[in-house]
Amino acid sequence: MATTSDQPEKILVIWPPQVLSYFNAGHHLALYQVAGHLRATYPGAHVTAIDASVERLTWKDIGNKLFREQYDVIAVMNEFDGIDGFRRFVAYAKALIPTTSIVTFGRLSGVNPHYFERFDIDAIVENGDFEAGVTAAITAFADRTTEAAGVHLRRNGAWVAPARRGDLLPAEDWYLPTPSEIPHALYDVLYLDDANKFCGIPRRRELVVPAARGCPIGCSYCEVPLIFTKQERRLTVERTIRYIEESFDAAPFEYVAFYAPTFTLDKKWMDELCRELISRGSPYPWKCATTIHHLSEDLIRKMGAAGCIRISVGLETLDPEGSSSLPRAKQKSTMDLDRLSAWCAESGIELNCFVIVGLPGTTIEGVEATIEAVRERGGRARPTVYAPWEDARSDLLDHEMAAFNRQLFVPDTHTLTDDELARAYDIIFGRQPDVTQVFENIPAHPVGLARRPA
Repeated sequence: MATTSDQPEKILVIWPPQVLSYFNAGHHLALYQVAGHLRATYPGAHVTAIDASVERLTWKDIGNKLFREQYDVIAVMNEFDGIDGFRRFVAYAKALIPTTSIVTFGRLSGVNPHYFERFDIDAIVENGDFEAGVTAAITAFADRTTEAAGVHLRRNGAWVAPARRGDLLPAEDWYLPTPSEIPHALYDVLYLDDANKFCGIPRRRELVVPAARGCPIGCSYCEVPLIFTKQERRLTVERTIRYIEESFDAAPFEYVAFYAPTFTLDKKWMDELCRELISRGSPYPWKCATTIHHLSEDLIRKMGAAGCIRISVGLETLDPEGSSSLPRAKQKSTMDLDRLSAWCAESGIELNCFVIVGLPGTTIEGVEATIEAVRERGGRARPTVYAPWEDARSDLLDHEMAAFNRQLFVPDTHTLTDDELARAYDIIFGRQPDVTQVFENIPAHPVGLARRPA
């Protein structure tokens, strides 16, 4: 970008090529929200969004795109499981467009921004909304300033830390992607094998609705408060339903996935949503994630009547020793699980429980007992490995950082015996008997039946 009066003519927002260790369409949504926000901010610019991991692009494909388009700015999305292709992408970008400015944003830089200082890039978004951080970086590139809210800037070979936190956008300013922007057909394929315990429902097409940001609960292993603060922001119910209606009219979606850290946190909002959906005949099957603490029998009954077909909760553990390390709102017992599973069963809702393997204070026996308790009550358990982010130093090598992907145990951060480690990996990678059948409760779209993989 040559002068302070210039805005970028071409911007690329990209998730670099990699083999995903995990897929959640909600986590990829930020790619398209940032791109849409930049289009609105720079109306004269051509903004391209590419999810190279999902679109299965080769490095030749990437090289072609970079060399032919000569982007002024590249915003590279980073993730907990996405460091593998980051270095190689930056190398391609700098070799093929030496004058381009590169900013990275995402969940990994939100918890460990200094890790990215080793790469040949120009800015690192640490906190605040991703859209605001990328825009602040682009402004700093144009103005050659040394300050951008929530963004680390490289100036004269040294990194300058942000003087204040990144900006948070009002919910009404969030960009909501149109169906044609996102490769939903490829998402369908990624969700086909439910034994992978990904978040989507197999054999049905998902519309992700980014309902809220921020969370007050404060789990130590969660990045949400670090990046988006503990103050929650939400779309209005009116805009939420309008987006669902417009999207279902435009494309063959079959259910809604509400993307929010704690979806049922705002009871008044939930009451209004359920009332509005019921008044329309509950036409949209939907799922959400929340905590047991923020659910009640009455609310679950309303949710079921409004079309809810799956509730995911952060159960984490029923091991009393490990439970004490969780926030008070998450310290739950078998009795709590009994009540919740009964309420969900009565309302025809599938219960999906997130369980952490290796949570400090827990044992492998405790994890096995927790998962068995979920399955005995007709629920579905989704296990992940505890990632001790306090041990993720900024000087880690690429392969060492990649181990914090919530599927592998990070070396030298646990005390498991070889036998316990083998049992833990069996929980993560072994056979999964509790695969979902909830797709049977979601009517198939006629177009969906025609295009669905066998």
